[in-house]
Amino acid sequence: MIYTAGNRGDNIRSDCFISLTIQENNGLSVDLKSRVKALYGESILGLCTEMLEFFGIKHAHVEIEDYGALPFTLAGRIEAAIKKYLKSDREYLLPVLPQNKYSTAKDTERISRLYLPGNNPKLMINAGIYGCHGIILDLEDSVAPDKKFEARYLVRNALRSVDFYGAERMVRINPLPAGLDDLNYVVPHPVNLILIPKCECKTEVIRTEEKISEILGHKNDKIYLMPIIENATGVMNAYEIACASESVVALAIGLEDYTADIAAQRTAEGRESFFARSVVVNAARAAGIQPIDSVFSDIDDVTGLERAALESKALGFAGMGCIHPRQVAIINKCFLPGEAETERAMKIVLAFEKAEKEGYGVVALDSKMIDPPVVKQALRTIEMAVKAGKLSKTWRNSHA
Repeated sequence: MIYTAGNRGDNIRSDCFISLTIQENNGLSVDLKSRVKALYGESILGLCTEMLEFFGIKHAHVEIEDYGALPFTLAGRIEAAIKKYLKSDREYLLPVLPQNKYSTAKDTERISRLYLPGNNPKLMINAGIYGCHGIILDLEDSVAPDKKFEARYLVRNALRSVDFYGAERMVRINPLPAGLDDLNYVVPHPVNLILIPKCECKTEVIRTEEKISEILGHKNDKIYLMPIIENATGVMNAYEIACASESVVALAIGLEDYTADIAAQRTAEGRESFFARSVVVNAARAAGIQPIDSVFSDIDDVTGLERAALESKALGFAGMGCIHPRQVAIINKCFLPGEAETERAMKIVLAFEKAEKEGYGVVALDSKMIDPPVVKQALRTIEMAVKAGKLSKTWRNSHA
């Protein structure tokens, strides 16, 4: 019997293909095909032999086709092939990078989050350099059904060994109940947030949180949740989903599946999804969490993306998903407050604070009345500008 894992072919980069053949009484042997064999062959062969011995395999032949795979990929592929043969609770874990030992907060900015297929290591390696607020390692739609098992090991290793430059580390699991098993592979490792796809009711959130708590045991690690609304049932239950747990920090909408569910075509104008998007925004805001818009699927339409991002912000969304790195900067620019928006926000806050000090109950700016909700929005704008480095924390001193 031959057990395989990984990818092979002329266009494969930063990956490898592993073929494991169990044999009787012939010991261990490893064949390596690699363009960098002269430089890294010894370490690759050593890693493979060490892993075979770690899992107690004494008689096997392994063939490795290397296409420039880093250790986290090699180890993930080798372990996946071994686990297809051997049922074992043991895990071969690479050390966690010191820079990966960071947590995030409930109100962390989630303007841009970049989806990465969980079975494609090439896209993971430099994903953090694009400036996205979150990196989503995807185990769901972007992974072929017959590759989901081995993708779990790759995602697990990436969480430990890939530097995402401070981006929030997210994993999109598969829809429940299958997604509950995905949690076993990611929760014990440096993950900040779990996305729950095709979420229809609060029970799915509760079951996910319970499973996470069961895996963590007595550890105090905080893992947040982001349910994704992707059908009509989920839309109608959006508020109860948003309020299902204190761990829910954002509510997202997935428009490709939603429009298919209501038998509509997704259009650039978005009339078919206006109701659903408005419901998600209102449900999230009422629950005190962030509403996150769907992805813009045409990666070549820069003008369309900018228009969609500005419309999304105008609807009340706090961010969008990205399916290509080139979308990150555009989305960040559209959602972050501009110079004029920030300047007006500062004027509103200063005018309101001055009126309060002077005992006035009502204040106007440029002939428009300013009330607490307007001030709250202005303060949010200022906070975003400060976090983005566009405004000093001591801005009052220079605008007094």
